[in-house]
Amino acid sequence: MTTNDSGSAPKPPAKDPWDLPDVSGLTVGVLGGTGPQGRGLAYRLARAGQKVIIGSRAADRARTAADELGLGVEGADNAECARRSDVVIVAVPWDGHAKTLESLRGELAGKLVIDCVNPLGFDKQGAYALKPEEGSAAEQAAALLPGSRVTAAFHHLSAVLLQDEAIEEIDTDVLVLGEARADTDLVQALAGRIPGMRGIFAGRLRNAHQVESLVANLISVNRRYKAHAGLRTTDV
Repeated sequence: MTTNDSGSAPKPPAKDPWDLPDVSGLTVGVLGGTGPQGRGLAYRLARAGQKVIIGSRAADRARTAADELGLGVEGADNAECARRSDVVIVAVPWDGHAKTLESLRGELAGKLVIDCVNPLGFDKQGAYALKPEEGSAAEQAAALLPGSRVTAAFHHLSAVLLQDEAIEEIDTDVLVLGEARADTDLVQALAGRIPGMRGIFAGRLRNAHQVESLVANLISVNRRYKAHAGLRTTDV
């Protein structure tokens, strides 16, 4: 007797992992968009045609940075940025991470949040990873934002390359972590809007610490080889 004869429905075909959603119409907010990483991400996404709003504690500082970037980028204080955006990238310094997210819990409710913060310390031996009480910056964000859909991505990108207008493509993969496939697919699609980049699913948020920590290794690579190293995943 075949499976169909027994009355059970056949399994649907596995979803193509590269069948990603159209994200071109989404507005992306970047909290910490006046810092190097946030500014670089805002520039690359806007250059790819995404609508981008830069957020900062000071609205005038955000507007100045947005005017400098051009490409239709707008600037606002963090709260307005969060309210007006469909997707919000968190690119604030680690020491202000918890305080910033706590203050925006209401504005970020119902939003897809992409945390790209790397908890790092520095001493005479170089960069080293810190481990937050929650396990990672992304897990801290999830704990502080129970009404949001938190993902983690964009950790391993060079701010220098992101901001260099002469560079057309950035040859790197973006590791994406999250709890819901629909959310991680959306983040992968956003990463793929930037020429040269791919978004690669890399697990659930409980694995975010390893991804965040790897930045300390990349800093060591870059210092030794005078480079702006990223990551590529083979055989995918």
